[in-house]
Amino acid sequence: MNHSHAIDVHAHYFPQAFLDLIAKHGPAHGFEYQMIEGKGPQFKHGHLMTGPVGPKFVDLDARLAAMDEQGVEVHAMSLSQPMVYWADGDLARRLAETYNDALARAHERHPKRLVGLATLPMHEGALAVKEIERAAKLPGIRGFYIATQIRAKDLSDAAFLPIWERIEASGLPLFLHPVEVIGHQRLGAYYLTNLLGNPFESAIAAAHLIFGGVLDRFPGLTVCLPHSGGAFPWLVGRLNRGWEKRADLKHIKQPPVEYLRRFYYDTVGYSDHVLEYLVKVIGADRVLMGSDYCFPIAYEQPVRIVADHPTLDAGAKREIVEANARRLLRV
Repeated sequence: MNHSHAIDVHAHYFPQAFLDLIAKHGPAHGFEYQMIEGKGPQFKHGHLMTGPVGPKFVDLDARLAAMDEQGVEVHAMSLSQPMVYWADGDLARRLAETYNDALARAHERHPKRLVGLATLPMHEGALAVKEIERAAKLPGIRGFYIATQIRAKDLSDAAFLPIWERIEASGLPLFLHPVEVIGHQRLGAYYLTNLLGNPFESAIAAAHLIFGGVLDRFPGLTVCLPHSGGAFPWLVGRLNRGWEKRADLKHIKQPPVEYLRRFYYDTVGYSDHVLEYLVKVIGADRVLMGSDYCFPIAYEQPVRIVADHPTLDAGAKREIVEANARRLLRV
């Protein structure tokens, strides 16, 4: 089977122009920003630390070489923590525009290899709506990318309704990713902020989109959950049981389990059983190849994870590695 057209939907990018803005304005907003010799930039904000971010995150030539080595044709590039929610007003706008413009420039330089998932100043509603309109017209922008909660507001918050409306109207998919995580006070040891905090965040975000009526209200809104949906696919039966037994949860149009296919899920689950479960329970047409490029626990060989899967058939593998993403991202 030919995997030469593999598309990685979970690949992070830090353009230099964006890092320069953090270096300049971050310290006034509680950022500790430093360049680590030979290892690149590192930033810390509150309990969250990212980096040191090596050249593979910043340098597009290094990225393309890594992609070639993995057999990946296309990266859908996205911003990770720290996002832009730490900045207010005009600075938040500038950060988002700078990032999204850099995505467009990367696409123009490598139109067959790089596309972008635009970042939005979600905490500044009017600015976010403007940036949806602006970014959607930029070359190579194929979706939007936001955190699972924004400044302690969950995604069911009424403040975000105009944003969901605009994203739905744009026809572009929405990708979620954790930044702040639930219960971080208890997750400081053993890297648990990432290992457990991140996947719980996807479950919380999915539950808010379901029970908060967001998916009912915006039937054309397409949402992709990272890390194979985190805890959500495993706990949807429990959400369903709550809906069956509690009158206060009956306001949604369908049982929670029926919303499983409103989401897409990436392959970053670190287990053949997780991938098999997603395909069996939700469907191969809802699974997208991802790597988490190039954080410490990212897949080194995201294509091989799918290609070597012991139970999936060739058709499912082809859908996951390229066909689904090609359709969703119009690549």
